[in-house]
Amino acid sequence: MTLHPNQPGRIAAVDFGTKRIGVAVTDPSQTIASPLCVYQRGDAEADARYFARLAKLEDVTLWVVGLPVHTSGAESEKSREARQFAVWLHATTGVPIDLFDERFTTAAADALLGEAELTSRQRKKRRDMLAAQILLTAYLESSSRGRQPPGPLDDEP
Repeated sequence: MTLHPNQPGRIAAVDFGTKRIGVAVTDPSQTIASPLCVYQRGDAEADARYFARLAKLEDVTLWVVGLPVHTSGAESEKSREARQFAVWLHATTGVPIDLFDERFTTAAADALLGEAELTSRQRKKRRDMLAAQILLTAYLESSSRGRQPPGPLDDEP
């Protein structure tokens, strides 16, 4: 999507969903990812107000949008929806976007939450923002930082 230099400010990641969106942010030095919130989607105007305000309040200089792909690297309908959301998010906030492979982030979040002594309702409430944190941590640790499209996993043909 939008290429950008490494700018001061925070990077925010979103775990896109049609009902809920998990959000995580880095510290200002862009080294530590922390879960921030889960946003319950509303209408288009409410969503736009929320994300524009969030970008300003958190000094977001880059959005990382999770791109759901199959283990083969192939995209799906959900991938298309995430791409459309990324275009909308950039248009709404004016902040550059990177798409980043989000394979297994929700499964990893579920595994971590499964170890906690929480009710299923408490786990569900935290899952999306923890998935966003896992996505953002992987992005920060990646040498490509979203500049390469997701490919197949090494063990896939």
